[in-house]
Amino acid sequence: MKTLIKILSIFILTFCLFSCDEDLIEQAQTGSLKGKVVKRGTNVPISNVKIFTAPTTQTVFSGTDGTFEIAAMPVGNYSVKAELSGYITNFQGVNIQNQNQVVTVVFEMDDDESLNSPPSAPQLLSPVDNAVNQPLNVELTWTATDPDTADVLRYSLTIKNNLDTQVVQINDLAANHYSLSNLKFGVSYFWQVSVSDGIHPPVLSSISKFTTNTVPANRYHYVQKQNGNFVIMSSDEQGNSFQFTNSSYNSWRPRKNNNAGLIAFLRTEGGSTHIYTANPDGSNPFKVTSVPAAGFNNYEMDFAWSTNGQEIIYSNFNKLYRINKDGSGLNLVYTTPDGSMISECDWSYDGSKIALKTNDYSGYSTRIYIIDMSGNILKTVLSGMAGAAGGLNFSVDGQMLVYTRDVAGYQDGSGNYRQLDSRIFIYNLINDTVYNISEESEKPLGTNDLDPRFSPNNAQIIFTNTSNDNISQKNVMVIDLNSTMTDLERESLFSNGEMADYE
Repeated sequence: MKTLIKILSIFILTFCLFSCDEDLIEQAQTGSLKGKVVKRGTNVPISNVKIFTAPTTQTVFSGTDGTFEIAAMPVGNYSVKAELSGYITNFQGVNIQNQNQVVTVVFEMDDDESLNSPPSAPQLLSPVDNAVNQPLNVELTWTATDPDTADVLRYSLTIKNNLDTQVVQINDLAANHYSLSNLKFGVSYFWQVSVSDGIHPPVLSSISKFTTNTVPANRYHYVQKQNGNFVIMSSDEQGNSFQFTNSSYNSWRPRKNNNAGLIAFLRTEGGSTHIYTANPDGSNPFKVTSVPAAGFNNYEMDFAWSTNGQEIIYSNFNKLYRINKDGSGLNLVYTTPDGSMISECDWSYDGSKIALKTNDYSGYSTRIYIIDMSGNILKTVLSGMAGAAGGLNFSVDGQMLVYTRDVAGYQDGSGNYRQLDSRIFIYNLINDTVYNISEESEKPLGTNDLDPRFSPNNAQIIFTNTSNDNISQKNVMVIDLNSTMTDLERESLFSNGEMADYE
């Protein structure tokens, strides 16, 4: 009996041991692997990367955010591989030791540059190296190639000059050209281009040089309207022009003085109008006035140089001032006895007399007369006529005065100062003869002739012609004079221009 009990006990124990082994096999321990794939250096997620292990478990692909997960990996050591065309294959070792353990990895992948070639060094096309007499607006062009046609090329442009330490840097250009504007006269510019395909380091071009024109001795200056502001243009006889003032400022009424080597003009500053001067290339603008130029309409205001270029005369309402070109020595020259406003003035070549145009607060009740330097009235040219008038300028010999008058006598009550039939007249101060230059040159009907000035040799009148609708384009024209002031001819000089000066 005892023997039978022992045999049964051994049998039961053996059965239990076999049962335990089967439970361990059925309940093998597993963990999981989570991770993310990014581009080395930028940490930008990389999608669609193939992730697989050795020993083999399962193959997964990274999502749009670069993440992936391999679940139910049996405990053990693994080599995990990340693979994507165009990138260097990456390996990482992973050890899962415990049940439900989560192991996290990050794959930083490098571009496989062995599969991609860098672009060629850019070739600078224009201007050609060492080019001279270049305009102030230059189109830079270059070319570069890349063996890998799928690569997107981006360019960077670096510009230096021999005038100052300024460096212009333009980055991320998609096109292989760039318009360089507002250059300075007589300056050498050095430029270089780099190209990048986003994979390799940027490739640099050689350095190229070009030099701009020297300052031209332009005799013509006139005004254009750009982006709501007046800008001053400088031009030669052939119409080759450049922008003299910056379009971010409102500048008008250019007046050149060759003795001073400067061009004076009116400019809006802080709601007031002041006289500025600048070099013939537009550089070094200088504010001359402290007391502003002011009148019924700032755009109808005018001022004048002394012949030697040392002084300027201008008006502030009913007062006429003279001031040195450096802003010193402000002196009151004249005050109108009736309180009327001085809108325009001109100084004779010999400095002995000044022509004035005065008017009321609407711009009418116009009077044009001439005073000496003591304020004595020498001659009245125009008085007691309805309508607008203006455009005063002495001839070089001081014997004639040119001006305009609206013969229609129209007086605009809307404040627009519109004129209907403004004509140019020349008044002979010796014999008091008046010549109707507009009529003799056949001014077109429905137009106005405005802002006349004598040429330096008195052989021409330069002026503005425009429709009397007050909104049409204005054009600069000239009339050739003769000794009889009859049968005169006019021709166009500059389109889209006004307030011309000829020195």
